[in-house]
Amino acid sequence: MKRIIAFCSFSALILTMGCATNPLTGKSTLALVNNSSIFPSAFQQYDTFLKENIVVTGTADAKRVESVGIKIKQAAEKWLAAVGQADYLKDYQWEYKLVDDKAVNAWCMPGGKIVVYTGILPVTKDEAGLATVMGHEVAHALLNHGQQRMSAGMLQQAGAVGVGLAVGEKNEQTQAIAMTAYGAGSQMFGMLPFSRSHESEADKIGLILMAIAGYNPEASVPFWERMGAASGGSAPAEFMSTHPSHNTRVSNLRKWIPEAKAEAAKYGVVFK
Repeated sequence: MKRIIAFCSFSALILTMGCATNPLTGKSTLALVNNSSIFPSAFQQYDTFLKENIVVTGTADAKRVESVGIKIKQAAEKWLAAVGQADYLKDYQWEYKLVDDKAVNAWCMPGGKIVVYTGILPVTKDEAGLATVMGHEVAHALLNHGQQRMSAGMLQQAGAVGVGLAVGEKNEQTQAIAMTAYGAGSQMFGMLPFSRSHESEADKIGLILMAIAGYNPEASVPFWERMGAASGGSAPAEFMSTHPSHNTRVSNLRKWIPEAKAEAAKYGVVFK
């Protein structure tokens, strides 16, 4: 019992200290690992990935990826400067690469390292569609979702230790059942909703970023409808997925578009 009490007290202390406030949302988020530790590792992994894959350069598509990425980054700089947080981006090292891969995908590493796969370009179709994707990915980086997921993973592991302590004196079968239940429960009711909330948060912030960058946020809806069609309805049920369903995503975007336009108007960007 004493070990359990000590463990709980230590965990509470870590939770209290391991939080940060994001300037774009005003929310307090998990930050058990500092970006000063995460970014160098992410940059190294990004460089390794580029060396091991075919990076497309010099083409119109490659130039478009970089151009849109720069516009989205500049939109982020304007937004953060307006709220007195210009220094927030000082450690980010932005890079935007097009990689020859049939996967319909794009991703961003912590610190602003972005990859767009050629396989997603037929779905983006135009620059506004690409801005939807890159706004979403830049948003992930600005919202420190990588940091939060690492922190959540640490808490999940710590929880497993706590469960182990709680059932440590039980028989092996009881211990096995408890650990299995904890693993399934923490994934289904903790990590999956946590990841879905990140995706929705990146959708909303990405919508604002693309609008400030001059891209009509209404273009996000047909893009995600095309993504839904491209998936062929093969996505798992929403409650079992790390991403919201396409219907949920499109519904949310329609709701957020007026807010994105209003935010963009503050920077002189007006859509008819």
